[in-house]
Amino acid sequence: MTTENNVNIPGVGEMFPDLLVQTTAGDMSLPDDLEGKWFLFFSHPADFTPVCTSEFVSFARAYNDFKELDCEIVGYSQDDLEEHKKWLTAMEEKFEIEIPFPVIADPEKKVAGRLGLFHPCNRDKTLRATYLVDSTGKIRLSNFYPPELGRGLKELLRVLKGLQISDKHEVALPADWPNNRDLGGDVMISPQKAKEGKDSNVPLHGDWWFCHRKL
Repeated sequence: MTTENNVNIPGVGEMFPDLLVQTTAGDMSLPDDLEGKWFLFFSHPADFTPVCTSEFVSFARAYNDFKELDCEIVGYSQDDLEEHKKWLTAMEEKFEIEIPFPVIADPEKKVAGRLGLFHPCNRDKTLRATYLVDSTGKIRLSNFYPPELGRGLKELLRVLKGLQISDKHEVALPADWPNNRDLGGDVMISPQKAKEGKDSNVPLHGDWWFCHRKL
């Protein structure tokens, strides 16, 4: 997608752009270095800021939950590597937790330009953006949060798990899955599949336009 300011923002269904980046864990080539894995890229406006600190600590605590779903985490800030290292050390000392994922440094804002991370009203600020990328390098989720509000990690884990189930079983997932008020944890079948009966041997329920079954 191209904005009025000619900023290209990769969208859902597009391939994550090829990036050569400097990180706190060394140089990386994305998405190539994570080929065959899902990864979650999250950006934040600046190091040593309160909401961003809360997010980094939360991602560190949830790191194993993402790993269990074969998903890596990659952080980002436009600050330089030295500032990153100071901030990570400060967080690890204060919260007694290791930040186990790489953090991209981007003082020249090249990565920000490729991913459309600039705030539309202030080109000196980068957005709180999230890209969830699948094992083929395709973007499956993109969203942008305001600077005043941190991300919900439970929702990101729900989306990750749901998309992997959707890919594996060729099904869709209802609102608030797996706790939908009407369907609980059931998955949904496309109208065409429901009409043609093209699904597993699991019993189908509902109308052809609202067809669901157990996973």
